[in-house]
Amino acid sequence: MLSHLIIKNYALIEQLEMAPDHELNIITGETGAGKSIMLGAIGLLLGNRADTRVLYNPDQKCVIEGTFAVSGYVIETIFEEEELDYAPTCIVRREISPSGKTRAFVNDTPVNLETLRRVTSQLMDIHSQHDSILLGSNEFQLQIVDTYAQDDELLRRYRVDYQEYRQRQSAFEQLHSEANAMRREFDYNNFLYEELAKAQLQADEQESLEQELTILENAEEIKERLQLAYEYLDNAEQSVVSFLKSAVSNLNHISKLSDQYLQLQERAQSTLIELRDLAGEISTEQESVEVDDTRAETIRERLNLIYQLQTKHQAADIAELLSIQAELGQKVSKVLNLDDELAAAKAQAEAARNKLDSSAEKLSKARQKVLKLIEKEVGSLLHDLGMPNASLQILSETGKPTPTGIDTVNFLFSANKGIKPQQLKNVASGGEFSRLMMAIKYILASKRSLPTIVFDEIDTGVSGEIAIKMGQMMRDMAHSHQIIAITHLHQIAAQGAAHYFVYKDNSAAKTVSRIKKLNFEERVAEIAQMIGGKNPSASSINNAREILTQNAPAAT
Repeated sequence: MLSHLIIKNYALIEQLEMAPDHELNIITGETGAGKSIMLGAIGLLLGNRADTRVLYNPDQKCVIEGTFAVSGYVIETIFEEEELDYAPTCIVRREISPSGKTRAFVNDTPVNLETLRRVTSQLMDIHSQHDSILLGSNEFQLQIVDTYAQDDELLRRYRVDYQEYRQRQSAFEQLHSEANAMRREFDYNNFLYEELAKAQLQADEQESLEQELTILENAEEIKERLQLAYEYLDNAEQSVVSFLKSAVSNLNHISKLSDQYLQLQERAQSTLIELRDLAGEISTEQESVEVDDTRAETIRERLNLIYQLQTKHQAADIAELLSIQAELGQKVSKVLNLDDELAAAKAQAEAARNKLDSSAEKLSKARQKVLKLIEKEVGSLLHDLGMPNASLQILSETGKPTPTGIDTVNFLFSANKGIKPQQLKNVASGGEFSRLMMAIKYILASKRSLPTIVFDEIDTGVSGEIAIKMGQMMRDMAHSHQIIAITHLHQIAAQGAAHYFVYKDNSAAKTVSRIKKLNFEERVAEIAQMIGGKNPSASSINNAREILTQNAPAAT
């Protein structure tokens, strides 16, 4: 339950603190005094969006902090899943800076809004006038059925199976679409792949072939010039080698006369050996060069093929061609194996669908099981709330799987005898909506281990004995839930265990909203004003005192 609430710098609230009772808390006050402002601040704790326009002082940050006693409520799992520290006391805080930046904390751990909503949805439920509008929504009606059926685990399992099915089905559909596209491209890709494969390309052959072709195309000139070079070096008559031999012979005669001459002779001898070796290599090269037009033509054809393939595939070299060949091979291979892949993907999607259908059927049965019980309980409560001829009929249909199941429910309502039940938006007045929502909230309260429930003027459109009955229902609910009720009816206000009064303080330069917990005599005065107006008569005061005394077990 909410044990302590602090609101700072929010709208007309400069600073407000309250420690609600663990049972029925009543909040009253004049219109515009700040009751709805309090509710807006609490809504921020539950993860509602905010902006800097809510700041009372635009230069200071807004802080809303709620302390909740959560011992005994099974919510530890959520804390574990969100990696939050769990303690019997949970502190939730929301901050809005003047720059507009918002931060949220659970037990002093920063959290995002999604986590904040997940945690606080297990701590507090606010009924507002918006809920009465939502009651006409089939989605909201289905949530009512799920809460009553207590099918949280079935719904969770269904959602997991639904997500898995959607993923499997999407994967199959995508593969099927890709398969059609790949099949359309198969013939062309296969032709390109076979063309490259048939070429039997080698990574380094282009450079080697180009070099060989250059030699073949210049073979005659090469042979001629190699022959000339050889003859200059070592022909039979005048040649470099023959002249060098003579030089060596002359140096040999004087080499013994001086070390210097010996060195010259040795150098000349070494040069002679090198020139003979060079001449031999030139002769060998000359003999190896052949004029082979057939080989040259073969190389030209091979290189032309390589050049054509490079142009066709916009490749810079053979390495790129080989990479393209590998990619084409994968595409071709994938198409050849498509049937197996499609069959496997389809089988997975069908298995996921069968699993989903099973979960959907279990969830649907749990929902169908409670529809008549809801109709009966709500009808009985509406009778107690002064609508003896009212009836609620819940129609249910099943269809394709959706994120919430295969069921669509439709609440049909009739407030009067002999009138066929119709959709809520067509038949229910404000007071009838209020009583119907009260009945629904009452039966749902027994199905949820929710610490705190807030009612924002759920008594709209009712009065008299009906209001008294509503107050009694709230008191009953307060035995197992903390109830905070904003009301304008004295019949309900008189039944609270604690009574808070919200008012405007105009004593300073700027109006502020304040809240005050009323003692017994102050409650008498407030309820008397709710009965008889701003200046209540003695009878109104006596009436207020009497109804408070009658409700003494719940009053403080």
